[in-house]
Amino acid sequence: MTSTTIRLSRVDELPLLRSIEKAAGVLFHEIGMTDVAEHPPPSLEAFAAYQRAGLAWTADLSGQAVGFVLVKLVDGCAHIEQVSVHPAHGRQGIGRLLISAVERWGAEQGLAALTLSTFRNVAFNGPYYARLGFRELVEITPGLAEIQREETAMGLDPAERIFMRREIETEGVTG
Repeated sequence: MTSTTIRLSRVDELPLLRSIEKAAGVLFHEIGMTDVAEHPPPSLEAFAAYQRAGLAWTADLSGQAVGFVLVKLVDGCAHIEQVSVHPAHGRQGIGRLLISAVERWGAEQGLAALTLSTFRNVAFNGPYYARLGFRELVEITPGLAEIQREETAMGLDPAERIFMRREIETEGVTG
């Protein structure tokens, strides 16, 4: 049986990570969110900036990248900017593995929590993260408010978006 490992992303695979993000758009096509589905993935330069900063992780299945997560530091938390898994490998727990890797890293860094913004009522967004222990924030921090302004400028409706947070478990983590 093959297992998925999570590792820091390599510069040579960044074009593949972009293609994973593009392929993951099919899920939004299937629910009629065509504008979201057709939004271009982050540029290679953006992926490279995350990779150089050590804030990009890849899900590796038998030597093949099948998913990734991009993170940035926002208000003392690890903010999950993007998590994507190729649809051919979806619903196998890979997204959960990616998020767990970020949580371990965040604990090692002494960060308080994981945060993210997502669609409130899309089954593989808000409800999915709630099942992973994320809770909707009633009030958002200044850094998250800036992300909200950026998302709104990109055409995302703030009424359809939520910010979520999950405290980082630090028991048993040494750093």
